[in-house]
Amino acid sequence: MSTREVSVDLSTPTAGEKRRFPSFDKKTTTTSTVLALLAWTVAVFDFGLFGTLLPAMQDEFGWTAPEAYAINTWIAVGTAIVCFGIGPVIDRLGRRKGMMTTIGGTAVVSGLTALIPTGLGFISNALVVFIRSFGGLGFSEQAVNATYMNEVYQVTEDEKRRRRPGFHYSFIQGGWPLGFLLASALSLAFLPIFGWRILYIIACIPAAVIMWVIAKKLRETPQFELHHRLTELEKHGQSDEAHALAHAYGVEHSSAAPLKRIWEPHLARNTVVFSLAWIVNFFGITIFSILGSSVLFNAKGVELTTAFWLLIVINALAYFGYVFHGWLGDIIGRKKTIVIGWIISGICFSIMLSPVATNAGMIILTYGAGLFFLVGPYAAIQYFMAECYPVSCRATGTAFIGAMSQPGTIIGGALFTVVAAEAGTGAAALWVGAVGTLVSGLLMIAAKPPIEAILEDHPHDVDVA
Repeated sequence: MSTREVSVDLSTPTAGEKRRFPSFDKKTTTTSTVLALLAWTVAVFDFGLFGTLLPAMQDEFGWTAPEAYAINTWIAVGTAIVCFGIGPVIDRLGRRKGMMTTIGGTAVVSGLTALIPTGLGFISNALVVFIRSFGGLGFSEQAVNATYMNEVYQVTEDEKRRRRPGFHYSFIQGGWPLGFLLASALSLAFLPIFGWRILYIIACIPAAVIMWVIAKKLRETPQFELHHRLTELEKHGQSDEAHALAHAYGVEHSSAAPLKRIWEPHLARNTVVFSLAWIVNFFGITIFSILGSSVLFNAKGVELTTAFWLLIVINALAYFGYVFHGWLGDIIGRKKTIVIGWIISGICFSIMLSPVATNAGMIILTYGAGLFFLVGPYAAIQYFMAECYPVSCRATGTAFIGAMSQPGTIIGGALFTVVAAEAGTGAAALWVGAVGTLVSGLLMIAAKPPIEAILEDHPHDVDVA
């Protein structure tokens, strides 16, 4: 079947008619799953390269440490702006074209980064900020994946994936540690030989290849095909026909813009709760994941070389944290999984930073457990967010909330710096990172999927007449 073939019955329904979406067979579902994993891994590869290669770039561009930090901060601001904007685009273009846009954009950003000239002062710095801000396209790939796979697993013929969607999606979301490990491994192997520019060219190639494969092999979801048709009917003034067609499939229809929809009264609660939770949780991500070696060295006296290898091992094991939380979310519910995971994480990091953790074994155990329960719930929350928004604004909601990671990084980093200067690294990591992680879990208690989204995902399990 062609990826462009519309297989949804979009004709005018008869009164009271009920329709079901056409299914994805096992082969098509597997193809979608593999491509989503590859796209996310390669997107994270580019995203992780900047942090990994920043010292080498700092040396070539002649930045001081404060200048490098300032540039990184401005890139975070630009990344947030790109992430905020990509969601509505995906809800207009479609899931398939959205994935092509994010991974294709990643290829372009990687290639252009390798070509940024040095020695031009402000112009060189501005180009770095401008180009790397579009790395937000790659970061937003996870929002496309969550939206796309949520809809695919609803209509798949693969009984295992339909019954345990969170578990199977967790393997895809696990592309985050895989991408970072790929960036670290290739940088370790090739940076001393070829320099940082060649590594960005290396990152460009797989992204371009995957975009081409997606264009050839990925099939659009029937949910979006319906949404696209409903939008066309509204544009031509056929509102009654649009509502009748939506009712036949048991979905909600609205002509409002996606960005406006996520702030409607029945959806605004989740938008606010998820946004706050992401901001505060990224305090913990910033401190314990990104600045982990500094925390171990300055707060617990772990040698930098030991801390570096320790974090590589812990991040490799973090992949299984995604799988575990994806599995658990299918069993006890995704919201409970997120709440429990982040609260446990905050407690583990608090113990690690306390006087109780004095020996290497205790530090490794509590730090590893903290990171396991910090990053793992993202497999559950990405899928849970997609379940909390109707099809018409699903990508916008997930991308908008994902963009809140950047304000979280900026605010968390600033608070950490201020508190560390006054009270030391250990106290800053405790009160900003560990407490922030715990608070994010408590905030998630207030999240609740609205009935509209539940009915769309299971349109004929209940009477929606």
